[in-house]
Amino acid sequence: MPLSATTRTGLVEQVIGQLRAAITSGEWPVGHRIPTEPELAASLNVGRNTVREAVRALMHSGLVEVRQGDGTYVRATSEVSGAIRRLCGSELREALEVRRTLEVEGARLAALHRSAAELDEMTRLLDERDAAQRERRFDDFVRSDAEFHIAVVRSGHNTLLSELYHGLTEVVRGSVAATSPNHVADGNDIEHRGLLEAIAARDPDRAVAEAKGFLDELLAQLGE
Repeated sequence: MPLSATTRTGLVEQVIGQLRAAITSGEWPVGHRIPTEPELAASLNVGRNTVREAVRALMHSGLVEVRQGDGTYVRATSEVSGAIRRLCGSELREALEVRRTLEVEGARLAALHRSAAELDEMTRLLDERDAAQRERRFDDFVRSDAEFHIAVVRSGHNTLLSELYHGLTEVVRGSVAATSPNHVADGNDIEHRGLLEAIAARDPDRAVAEAKGFLDELLAQLGE
């Protein structure tokens, strides 16, 4: 990704802004190793100390992590996501519990407020998810499953809830990836049609029950 050269005022802030933009835009996805300190300094026409300060700031905000002797890697796409990842840590149960809290309310609101266009989008994503499951395309399954849940929460039209859930995106994808391989392989995937039908019928109580049901099932699979 070509980075534009900075001006001489507020160098650290400008470098932080350009690096953050590369992350949030998807130029550098989660798990991507960013260019080295000398490469960034040359691209931006700034000193290595400036780059080092900028990277340190992004590390503190949770966007990147420095792996000693290996490099600097993108950890999250937003400060909110970085904070949630720190709170959840690597514990899958904690990630699923956070998902449950947000998704149950998101499902209720979706049943009340979704538009026809949003219902069409959720249907398309769920169809893609189910096709990927049948054909055992694991990466496509994880992507479409996570996008379906994000679309459900977004269709509830609660800006703050959507922002919090958007920040949870990487955790959602990680928890889906961790809990899905066996289901994709053996064809016994947890079903989401009931949730979609409840949202389509504008039935918030059923939507809540469906969302709680599949997330409780995932939690039960982890054991105590």
